[in-house]
Amino acid sequence: MYRLAFVLILSAFFASNVWSQSTFSIPANTGYAVPAEKDEENLFQQGKGLQNWNDLKQEIQYFFYLRNVGTLNIDLNTKNEQLGSVISVEIAGKTFKVNIPQGNDIQKKHVGTITVMDSGFYSIKIKGLKKGGLVIADIASIELSGAATVNMHFNKKARRNAASVHLRYPISDTTKLVAFYNEITIPEHADILHSYYMSNGFARGYFGIQVNSENERRVIFSVWDAGNEAVSRSKVADSNKVKLIAKGDGVFADDFGNEGTGGHSHWVYPWKTGVTYKMLVTALTDSASQTTTYTGYFFMPEQQKWKLIAAFKAPRDGKPLRNLYSFNENFVGINGQLQRYAYFGNQWAQRENGTWVELTESKFSNDATGKAGDRIDYGGGVEGGMFYLWNGGFKPATAKLGDSFTRPATNKKPTIDYGKNVDSSVQAALDQELIFKAIKNKQIDTAGNRSGVYYKILKEGAGDMVALSDTLTVFYKGYLLKDGTVFDQTKEKPATFPLKRLIKGWQLGLPQTRLGTKIQLIIPSGLAYTIRTRSNSIPPNSVLVFEIELVSLKRMSEN
Repeated sequence: MYRLAFVLILSAFFASNVWSQSTFSIPANTGYAVPAEKDEENLFQQGKGLQNWNDLKQEIQYFFYLRNVGTLNIDLNTKNEQLGSVISVEIAGKTFKVNIPQGNDIQKKHVGTITVMDSGFYSIKIKGLKKGGLVIADIASIELSGAATVNMHFNKKARRNAASVHLRYPISDTTKLVAFYNEITIPEHADILHSYYMSNGFARGYFGIQVNSENERRVIFSVWDAGNEAVSRSKVADSNKVKLIAKGDGVFADDFGNEGTGGHSHWVYPWKTGVTYKMLVTALTDSASQTTTYTGYFFMPEQQKWKLIAAFKAPRDGKPLRNLYSFNENFVGINGQLQRYAYFGNQWAQRENGTWVELTESKFSNDATGKAGDRIDYGGGVEGGMFYLWNGGFKPATAKLGDSFTRPATNKKPTIDYGKNVDSSVQAALDQELIFKAIKNKQIDTAGNRSGVYYKILKEGAGDMVALSDTLTVFYKGYLLKDGTVFDQTKEKPATFPLKRLIKGWQLGLPQTRLGTKIQLIIPSGLAYTIRTRSNSIPPNSVLVFEIELVSLKRMSEN
């Protein structure tokens, strides 16, 4: 009995001693500079560690998680070819002064020993006090040993980005969705460089706001090509490429690659922290051509108007919106130690029949960096009636893969008025320029305009005058002024419509016209569908031409 107890005690002693002597080597290329370096490949080099560190005002930081208490020994594998460099190493409130050894080869230099009293994230902060020669020091790795290192965690990978985190909004694939609305708020101090806060994600693309540089912020809307090319769009067949069909004033559009390929658009806009921004993506399908047109709209709160960002036609699709989600991304790793935070609220999806459904459920997930356990500082949940996501900051995780969240319903479905749009005056001038050019080139003829609608009587009628309250039976043909594309027309039989339910251009152009008249209407986009993607054949901001023959009418009293 006593012998067994002695063996157990001896085993525990040896186990503790083995753990206390275990050494964990943190590659020095996994650290962070404050201020951050400008060249991501220059200061932290994979396989070499910290190189070319020469700025005494630049602090170097390393982060790790300790699950146990006890002794922690800190050593540096370092060198400097010149004598005289001195650094300070700070950890857990204690600061050690270290003279960097001179030589051409890396040498181990003991920094110090501390006693860890609590588990959690810890940081090592290294500052240059004196520089010998051109650089302060080259550091290959930081070695940690002692009882506190048992089951410790640190990121061994060269990728220094915080793990991307996502919220997916479950909704049945059988529900045919034509619009996805979301609201996003970035709290104070979370507008960190190299952050992409993506609000309206879907199977073929994503839409959100980005901190692109110290002086520039963007609203970004992108749609992926079909096919499997991951890097170069030049390798994508034309039949697989998405096509830009419209964009808002001042919006830049081109290609993207290296994360799949597709069509990219962005608008430079100084969005602010603490302000809620509304975002909308719509989808119009064409089963015949197997395409879907995706359009991104951004609401400017200072003008209380919507802005068209861009519309892309996606090939090999023909499906409605699906796989709705949001995410936080740290897309450049030089400041991946900083915490990014975003709130997402009042999510709604619109069905094909025009009704809206509120999305109050979400499911948490993360990227490969999170799934592999390289980074464990991330989270999500519900706060203040909104979903939130955070990543980075080297704080304990508050969510895990597959966690589900429920926010309280707001019952505030979106109201979208495409007629009130930011670029209406600019677009009106562009429309007029296009119309005048078409008149000059004898592409169209006109007798003038009625309240902004240009017209020409092709055949005079002799019947009753048309009133706005009438229901009309007509033959018609509609096409785009820009390229003559026919988007709709009657065939053998005429069509019947209440005039009040038609676009403003018809309501302005047809009253005071007699029954039997055949008329051509040239309708600026502001009196047609404005920034709305009406169909795969009518892009936003399209000037429309209609040839209309009035066959019969019914007065309101006759209906």
